[in-house]
Amino acid sequence: MSIKGTESYAGAQGLPQVVAAAVELAEQLGFSSSCRLEQGRLLYALAGGAAGSIGETGTGCGVGLAWLVAGRRPGVRVVSVERDAERAARVSELFADVPDVAVLHGDWTIINDHGPFDLLVVDGGGNGKRGAAADPERLLRSGGSVVIDDFTPLTEWPPMHEGRPDTARLRWLEHPALLAAEVRLAPDLSTIVGTRRP
Repeated sequence: MSIKGTESYAGAQGLPQVVAAAVELAEQLGFSSSCRLEQGRLLYALAGGAAGSIGETGTGCGVGLAWLVAGRRPGVRVVSVERDAERAARVSELFADVPDVAVLHGDWTIINDHGPFDLLVVDGGGNGKRGAAADPERLLRSGGSVVIDDFTPLTEWPPMHEGRPDTARLRWLEHPALLAAEVRLAPDLSTIVGTRRP
């Protein structure tokens, strides 16, 4: 979830139709925390490399999911989990006629029942930065990638957050099962992309 992420689409041209529809849903529901346009473009590109399945935690109003669906190859299955019942229901309706897409309502941990994935997009909130984190060894196929969104760009090492080492960021960058790097998407936005070691 990105603060004011939905606003990043104001005036955007040439969006995939499914992305535009998800942005419209977010606006209807007053949901401001959609994945930002820059993050969406990255998800679109990464989805094209998935051969079998893509997972996502934190569906929101389906904007990130829409980028994944627009970028995937035919036949690639996409599973997304949303904890808010109304949003999960509305996004399920939005994707009802799209093959190989499932929107599940529940805690993010139910994604564990649907992997392993070629690509897993982990919401930068609860399971990406706080509390128990998603386990890339359980959720990714060998060579599969994980994306954790909504970091501010790294400016020092070790990375700091509120005057202390940024353990959430370091957990991903130094995870022994991953080859990971931070990618700057905008002056104020970065994401971590990690690939599971063979």
